[in-house]
Amino acid sequence: MRSRLCFALLVLALLPVAPPVQAGTDRPHILLIMADDVGIDGLGCYGGDSYDTPRLDRMAAEGMRFTHAYSQPLCTPTRVQIMTGKYNQRNWLYFGILDPRERTFGHLMKEAGYRTAMAGKWQLQSYDPPDFPNAERRRGTGMKVSEAGFDEWSLFHSWHTEDKGSRYANPRFDRNGTIVGPVGGAYGPDTSVTFLLDFMERNRGSGDPMFLYFPMALPHWPMLPTPDSPEWKDMNLRLEEDPGFFPDMVAYMDKMVGRLLDGVADLGLDRETLVLFYSDNGTDARLTTTLKGEEYVGGKASPLQTGIRVPLIARWPGTIEAGQVNGDLVDASDFLPTLADLGGAEIPGDWPIDGISFAPLLRGSPREKEREWAFFWYDPRPGWDKERFSRHIFALDHRYKLFDDGRLFDITGDDFREVLLDPAALSGEAEEARAKLRRAIDAMMDGPISDAARVEVDAFGDPVD
Repeated sequence: MRSRLCFALLVLALLPVAPPVQAGTDRPHILLIMADDVGIDGLGCYGGDSYDTPRLDRMAAEGMRFTHAYSQPLCTPTRVQIMTGKYNQRNWLYFGILDPRERTFGHLMKEAGYRTAMAGKWQLQSYDPPDFPNAERRRGTGMKVSEAGFDEWSLFHSWHTEDKGSRYANPRFDRNGTIVGPVGGAYGPDTSVTFLLDFMERNRGSGDPMFLYFPMALPHWPMLPTPDSPEWKDMNLRLEEDPGFFPDMVAYMDKMVGRLLDGVADLGLDRETLVLFYSDNGTDARLTTTLKGEEYVGGKASPLQTGIRVPLIARWPGTIEAGQVNGDLVDASDFLPTLADLGGAEIPGDWPIDGISFAPLLRGSPREKEREWAFFWYDPRPGWDKERFSRHIFALDHRYKLFDDGRLFDITGDDFREVLLDPAALSGEAEEARAKLRRAIDAMMDGPISDAARVEVDAFGDPVD
């Protein structure tokens, strides 16, 4: 009996051992950075003339810059879409809420063997203040950070709105289930970057690839001094609001991207790591910026091109050839299938998505399925401070944008062009585009729609007459 056991152990010892899952060109580490409130006008590499973004410009020069990337006009619609791969009519509930029944790219990547981390802004569990009309219907109904598929997290605004604290000076975070802060003298974005780099350092030797999601706070209102602003030296001025601080905030956003890129390189993970930079919507409407010599008012919260045309930059040394410019259409729903492709994750059959992977583009090949249009179901109601907004449904391609009420715009080019066309004087090409985009809108609205999206409501959640 003993001899048979020894023989069995010897056989097992001689069998090949499966190597640990390593990150590399097949399954890279992935760092997804999403800025808060900056359109293409905010970056020099897109022709923005108002702000200094040397690290992002260099990132674009070293990688791939997308010229036709789109987001939703406001943060929660984009955050829900990017994390679930679905257009908003599929799973919309309320502003500041992610349906807790949903699954996210955190779940997907974790199940594929990735070690997952998230830092920055959550704002998907609870949003309305307690005195806002009908707030009791919505408060605390969203997905908890702890159930979003991330091994570790350090997040601002993970609780009720009135408890969120500062995202900038003296920040407060939910860090792996423990409330940390206010941290005197600290700056929120710095603490988020430190957390992410620490996660990478602790896990780089594990043999598992890593997925890190950084929905940063910058450069979202309130517009405050950064540690590089002269006013930061005066403790009494650190919470002094002024739109004049916005250039400093954009510059600090750029600096945080640089810190991450340098940190990845210092850890020896440069060629194994794909870094993506994106934005949740256009620039704040209180600001006027210059793009290619033309002045534009920020379009955040509006369906204008200034509200939805955003930067997308990808850097992956050794895989993405430097200096690439790509004109494919990309929207927020495309990120989840892209991550799945890159990470070898299988999207379950009962997880219907609208996105189309752009992973082949990053590897120098065409998409298996070309994106011919992008769809937008946008209605940030109900929610506190959303009284001034209304529902907009539209679709666009490279040249035209069609609203469900029939308005057709010429959006040709890679800037903010938007010209309303006379329906009685359309060219043959415009007529074909209108028909195509109408079919897209009808197909999307004929498909699965959440109960919340079926009935149009006001900011308080009551049906609109």
